[in-house]
Amino acid sequence: MRRIELYDTTLRDGSQAEGLSFSLSDKLQLTARLDELGFDFVEGGYPASNEKDAQFFTRAAELPLSVVRVAAFGMTRRKNTRPADDSGLAAMLAAPTRWATIVGKASAFQATEVLRTSREENLAMIRDTIAYLRAAGREVIFDAEHFFDGCKFDRDYALACLRAAAEAGAAKVVLCDTNGGSMPEEVAAFTRAAVEALPVPVGIHCHNDCELAVANSLAAVDAGASQVQGTINGFGERCGNADLISVAANLALKKGYSVLQPESVRRLTELSRYVYEMVNMNFRPHQPFVGKSAFAHKGGMHVSGVARTSQSYEHIDPALVGNERRVLVSELSGRSNIAALAQRHGIALDPKLMDGILARVVSMENAGYQFEAADGSFHLLVQRSMNTFRPHFERISYRVNVETERDGTTVTEATVKLRVGDEIRHEVAEGDGPVNALDAAMRKALNGSFPNLAKMRLVDYKVRVINSEAATAAGVRVIIESQDEDDVWGTVGVSENIIEASWIALVDAIEYKLSKDEQRCGRTAADATS
Repeated sequence: MRRIELYDTTLRDGSQAEGLSFSLSDKLQLTARLDELGFDFVEGGYPASNEKDAQFFTRAAELPLSVVRVAAFGMTRRKNTRPADDSGLAAMLAAPTRWATIVGKASAFQATEVLRTSREENLAMIRDTIAYLRAAGREVIFDAEHFFDGCKFDRDYALACLRAAAEAGAAKVVLCDTNGGSMPEEVAAFTRAAVEALPVPVGIHCHNDCELAVANSLAAVDAGASQVQGTINGFGERCGNADLISVAANLALKKGYSVLQPESVRRLTELSRYVYEMVNMNFRPHQPFVGKSAFAHKGGMHVSGVARTSQSYEHIDPALVGNERRVLVSELSGRSNIAALAQRHGIALDPKLMDGILARVVSMENAGYQFEAADGSFHLLVQRSMNTFRPHFERISYRVNVETERDGTTVTEATVKLRVGDEIRHEVAEGDGPVNALDAAMRKALNGSFPNLAKMRLVDYKVRVINSEAATAAGVRVIIESQDEDDVWGTVGVSENIIEASWIALVDAIEYKLSKDEQRCGRTAADATS
């Protein structure tokens, strides 16, 4: 089983993505997490570009890393300049790390038209830089920028650039599809030529401009590359880089290569979402392997097939990458979807009841409801259909008031009147907006009877106009996502009034929380007496 190194450049190449940045603390935390999973290299940044990257290498040297090697990134010396006089190389040597990754042109077109220098000087820049860093005790990785385009323009010169790097002492040479425009068959052929021409290991670095970065990386590995450079979740400039999440999963599960630490592939979903949270970005639901929808089944035929054998509509067991199967309910659903979701919630349904629930789902979706992201509301719908739902409180009235002061300050206040058992509770609360104020007022009214609500919080709020042709009188669908210490659930409300739609979704969120806590307590009590 051939070992393939994974070289993570999320902290450098990934941070070039639009709207994405890492704090110094983020960079250190991610380095430690990647070490824990067995990544081979972390490229920490370009120490000559900013103070934060320079500080990172000093702080990273203090981390108790066991596997990962931290690399500083830089460029070949400037043309017609001695390495000792190049400020970028001086900054690299000031970084306390053994590994240095140097990018240089591997294309005659780039050398003459972009650098505006001769082919010979470009080769000298590669040799001089690597030899200088080697003499200073650094291990060097050479990133051959524009290699694949360079091969199409002048293959002999592109390979000459690689040889110059290897002869000067580069430990590894990495082939870069810098513009992201190469096809897998081209990457395979040129990688094979590089492997045959060089005495050192070859790596691959692909950009995703043609949606082929992962495919090209796999093609390069099959052609002999032993290192893949990329980023977590494919973050990067323009269309991004090769997604190391998909690369690792494919290499390990589809092609039988050795990557990461044992069992780390099962933590890929965790890693993917950890990085999304770190940079404050929403998960990509349709991301292969680790997305929330990667193993989600909506069509009734699909759900029925998966219930018989998971291989019918799943290419791998979701647990192999730390993900899970999801069954969605919609107007396209069949009885299998209803049965699967009810089973997930611990509810046994007879066929007649399943048909009734399905008919109700279809009717409600026709009115604008959607249960794919509202498993909490679906759970309550099943209980209502079975006549087992018992509301924990009853709304008498609510009122929301929004006032804008002369100085521009906006104050939102909500008043709720609820019946809890035989008691009527009337509470007022302010909030950052109507839904936040309603939530606060409801909690004031309910917390005395249901203290577990203190463990619940709203984490997302989405509004969708259902019939946009009605303009300001259009109906709206509100999805609220809630979370407690061990669960995340969604609820939905629909109305022509956005506050009422929000109220419906908010009430379902609270009712679901109380319902599942009661079920858990019931199971705990039953377990204790058995």
